[in-house]
Amino acid sequence: MNSISTQDFFRGLIDSQKRGEPRGIYSICSAHPRVIGAAMDQAGADDLPLLIESTVNQVNQFGGYTGMKPVGFRDFVSALADRIGFPRGRIIFGGDHLGPYPWRNEPADQAMRKANELIAVCVRGGYSKIHLDASMPLGGDPVDQFGVLAPQLIARREAEMAAAAEAAFRESSRAGGRGATSQPVYVIGTDVPPPGGIQAEEEAVQVTRVGEFEETITACEQAFAEAGLQDAWERVIGVVVQPGVEFGDHVVVEYDRNKAASLIAAARQHPDLALEGHSTDYQRPELLRQLVEDGVAVLKVGPALTFAMRECLFALECMEKEIFGWTYKARLSQLGMFLDKAMRDNPGHWQEYYSGSPQDVYLALKYSLSDRSRYYWQVPMVKDAVDFLIKNLGQVTIPLTLISQYLPRHYLEIREGRLTAKPEELIQASIHLVLRDYSAAVR
Repeated sequence: MNSISTQDFFRGLIDSQKRGEPRGIYSICSAHPRVIGAAMDQAGADDLPLLIESTVNQVNQFGGYTGMKPVGFRDFVSALADRIGFPRGRIIFGGDHLGPYPWRNEPADQAMRKANELIAVCVRGGYSKIHLDASMPLGGDPVDQFGVLAPQLIARREAEMAAAAEAAFRESSRAGGRGATSQPVYVIGTDVPPPGGIQAEEEAVQVTRVGEFEETITACEQAFAEAGLQDAWERVIGVVVQPGVEFGDHVVVEYDRNKAASLIAAARQHPDLALEGHSTDYQRPELLRQLVEDGVAVLKVGPALTFAMRECLFALECMEKEIFGWTYKARLSQLGMFLDKAMRDNPGHWQEYYSGSPQDVYLALKYSLSDRSRYYWQVPMVKDAVDFLIKNLGQVTIPLTLISQYLPRHYLEIREGRLTAKPEELIQASIHLVLRDYSAAVR
């Protein structure tokens, strides 16, 4: 596959959907190099483009929690692609929940200036799929009795951000820079939890109501028209909805197409729009396929990928203890201990999400499906522990009996010669188990 036009790709995808062909694309929401590398391998094997999106908290003009600005994230991913041999022209960069969320406690005008700046630097940095999200109240905003903004105000702010994106694209095109080579396409709608996910498992998951879905589209189309952005509106390719999928620390809310039937029927009346589903992580393969069949053409996945990586690393640490731990003279990676220490030393990424008894918190830190340990893998002591674990196990032949005990899903792959018991290959294979489900669902 040669370099692709983002607009042409998504228009073709939507056309296929409206003809009743269940095609889709999965979106990788992760900044971990092992996850992105595995996704490139999978996309290469499938001969599909690779959609990689960063969230507003993860990457922004101030660095976000990764420390990367949009152009830095683009260069980081591109360097990985070059090392792996994945063509840069097959990567679609997207921004997820782009808007004023990180600055929501600031005065509205100030927060929106930063949001518009973020949108502009993303487009100039090569992002061509933009999720516009202005759904959150800002400092001084009027809200209703439920603390919610008027849809018309949300729509006007999203049109304002689209105008910033359009201006940045024109500027970048005139300057001949390394920005987006395809006009931006836009996704509207925010009927999902804010960036970071739900904060309590008892939160109810409601399928987007048809009236709210239609109101979002109508309000945004009017706001774009009033802002003179009719051409940009033609490039609105999707609406984020809640089809009834979510996950908490230890539970998964599974897709029920019967509950989503009214929403799906309403979406089919909009021939130029697809649906985008967030938090599709941990859905069973047949349910991922049903989502695509029902018109959810973009499936976001993130925590499930780092969760699979973490599972494998913990299993490898168990093997390390079995192989080397019989003697007190051996030096072990102590990965779990260092990860726990890193998370407790800097609880900002999890303390609003994990609660309950000390045992509840202990289990969530290690095993929660929201996988907030994903924020800590690049902490130096954690990274060093992973490297040492891989080095330790790389010096020995891991007995197949230990593979069977701790990584049983890979046991037969090794027996059949499709995989070796090398630590790095086992980590990649664990991530691929998730990616293959998404690959099968969207093809």
